[in-house]
Amino acid sequence: MAEARPKPKRNWIQEERRKTLGDWVSFCLGCGAVRRYFLESEDELEPVCPHCGGETRHRCPACDAPFPSAFAIECEECGASVRPAEVLGVRIRKPGR
Repeated sequence: MAEARPKPKRNWIQEERRKTLGDWVSFCLGCGAVRRYFLESEDELEPVCPHCGGETRHRCPACDAPFPSAFAIECEECGASVRPAEVLGVRIRKPGR
């Protein structure tokens, strides 16, 4: 398991987006589709992707923390891997980020 990094600072536009669209994200492990949500509507999340039928994930399998970023490949809380670094052959994050 990777060592947890300091949480990145959010800028004002990121905070506005979260307050409007949802604080947390659910993503498909197969096709990368993302849905933002608020904790109050977490029970409405689908366990399978409506686009490809793949597994969706909205919490870290190691520590159960929700994901704040659509581009997460490691948990911000515990550093555990939450999905592969590539989706459909494309890297999710730039190297070093």
